[in-house]
Amino acid sequence: MAEEDEKRKTRPKSAVVCGYPISIFFIVVNEFCERFSYYGMRAVLVLYFKYFLRWDDDFATTIYHTFVALCYLTPILGAIVADSWLGKFKTIVYLSIVYTLGQIIMAVSAIHDITDTNKDGTPDNMTVHVALSMVGLMLIALGTGGIKPCVAAFGGDQFEDHQEKQRSTFFSIFYLSINAGSLLSTVITPILRAQECGIHTQQKCYPLAFGVPAALMVVALIVFIVGSGMYNKTAPQGNIMVKVCKCIGFAVKNRFRHRSSQYPKKEHWMDWAEDKYDKLLIAQVKMVLKVLFLYIPLPMFWALFDQQGSRWTLQATTMDGDFGVLIIQPDQMQTVNPILILILVPIVDSLIYPLISKCKLNFSPLRRMTVGMFLAAMAFVAAGLVQIQIDQTLPKFPSSTESQVKFINMVNRRLDVRAGTHQFTLEPFTANDDYLTFEQIVDLNLGSNVTYVKSLQDGSRNTMVIVQDGGEPRPLSFHDITAKPEQGANAIRFFNGFDSALNVTVGNQDYGETVPNNMSTYVDVPQGDAQFRIWNSAGQECVYSQKLGFGSSYTLIIPPTFTYDQNCSQSIRPVMNIGQNSFHMAWQIPQYFLITAGEVVFSVTGLEFSYSQAPSNMKSVLQAGWLLTVAVGNIIVLIVAEAATLSEQWAEYILFASLLVVVCFVFAFMAYFYTYIDPTKIEAEFAQKEPEEKGKTKSLEMVKKMDPVDRLDDDSSSSSSSDNEEKM
Repeated sequence: MAEEDEKRKTRPKSAVVCGYPISIFFIVVNEFCERFSYYGMRAVLVLYFKYFLRWDDDFATTIYHTFVALCYLTPILGAIVADSWLGKFKTIVYLSIVYTLGQIIMAVSAIHDITDTNKDGTPDNMTVHVALSMVGLMLIALGTGGIKPCVAAFGGDQFEDHQEKQRSTFFSIFYLSINAGSLLSTVITPILRAQECGIHTQQKCYPLAFGVPAALMVVALIVFIVGSGMYNKTAPQGNIMVKVCKCIGFAVKNRFRHRSSQYPKKEHWMDWAEDKYDKLLIAQVKMVLKVLFLYIPLPMFWALFDQQGSRWTLQATTMDGDFGVLIIQPDQMQTVNPILILILVPIVDSLIYPLISKCKLNFSPLRRMTVGMFLAAMAFVAAGLVQIQIDQTLPKFPSSTESQVKFINMVNRRLDVRAGTHQFTLEPFTANDDYLTFEQIVDLNLGSNVTYVKSLQDGSRNTMVIVQDGGEPRPLSFHDITAKPEQGANAIRFFNGFDSALNVTVGNQDYGETVPNNMSTYVDVPQGDAQFRIWNSAGQECVYSQKLGFGSSYTLIIPPTFTYDQNCSQSIRPVMNIGQNSFHMAWQIPQYFLITAGEVVFSVTGLEFSYSQAPSNMKSVLQAGWLLTVAVGNIIVLIVAEAATLSEQWAEYILFASLLVVVCFVFAFMAYFYTYIDPTKIEAEFAQKEPEEKGKTKSLEMVKKMDPVDRLDDDSSSSSSSDNEEKM
């Protein structure tokens, strides 16, 4: 009591606004900015790996989930440092500086110009960018994870004991600031990423997408430090996690020492710690271990849940994001999750649960969690079905032993073509509909006495343009792209069949000069109405417009009959090489709905269950255990991504769904045998027993310490008094 009174005396008097300490407003703003910084950076991270660092989908997924796992492992370190050494305030400040430095390094790592010595838009030393990225991500993981267990608890410390209602409201506002930061950042940073920036060449603006979160982290740090004089800063009082670990370690060691059959068995293996630790602590550890045992299957849920930022984002890159009123970037689809959380949490709490209760159904917390896991599994089944539909819209590219050819007729007459076993007719300035598949060599007959033998490279896609060469048609071969254009762009090139050199520009991109009977390079053109300006050295020009979707590839034919007049654009013919993404991104909404519904009944209930089953002084231990399940879940993803040899993405989704269903049954079985407890009641029982046991122990110690002569005198006096009693 004296210590508590002393703490109250030394506590700084913070100004109060509407019954709340003004210091909490600095903490809420800090949390909003920090969450904006973290989720904003994370929203574009997997696309940065894929498109900037040029990693394949599996490796990008592996590194992404390794980073997320680290973010959920470091809170344990942060809690120990705060409670045992620095205190919450200093821990938040020091690790926020580390965090800010990491965000700045990430922004610098995304500047392609720093190693682009030849100014072609591609970094010449990718190792520098990878090294900077890894250093930045490690610092961010240490920073965000380290402050995670401190900020909310530090906010709670600002309230007096009688301000329970205000403290409860603070935590609601605090949670709202987390979701608001997450929602805004996952909308804004993908828009910033989609911009183009650069010193020498214009590329997707990852430096801006990482730079804005870095700036928000600087703001978060400054705001938090500004409120320094108003905070209640409690001194570190030792970390309960360390104490729990020592108690468990001693019990295991002591049990091992007394493994012989000559020693009597104990009711619970933790009872072997009684030689050193009091019974209340041991009882509390037993309660914690009971809940932690139930946590064993939980990582599988997080293994699926956190793939929203990796596999599901990559899936969205092959879909159509045109919603009419607005264009959705692939990494913006993640915003569906926080939006649905804000909608579903009140609906579930105020409508679904009361309705189930009225139906007299025992929908206990562990049953809710089981349902949540099942919903997450169904979300991945939905993702698998979506992937099957996407795969049907994707072009079939050649295998490593095949090659594919599309033919374009640039001769101003109909041509009968025989290519290998394929026979077809081409009208002037048209192409055959689909690519034809061949082995290495093609015998090509163009309706004349001349037969061409064309050698093809394995695994290649080619366009053969048939042009007039004197009196005979002649094929010209050009290599095509063998993958969907990246980042939803459209790969567009021109074939110049005109009799003079032409220049083509689109936006600020220049195709350069293309000579007659030659193919230009590919240029990535964004979605929308593209305006192509075609011009020659004489100053004549023509503007050709084409509406482009996402992920297509076209060869635009400029025929020999092309003229610079009002109708010049009508003579240009588009030949589709790869169709645009046709399966709409809206089809991802059902899987997002299922995973979010699963999160609401699993995560929220899980935290509530853990809190209700934890001893009063060990809630942080279970919080650390809960965060650890998230980390292990992300480790599971990176193991599966690297170890699984599934060639089809839909099969991987179904594999994850199947694993979670199996784990769901295991968890349901474990939950069936779980007995709910009331930690407060158990602690109260021990609190009553403790004074009695202490009294008995004290009496025994006094007897042991007593001099033998004194004991003899006591025995004599007691026997004489009893004799007197008998006489009486």
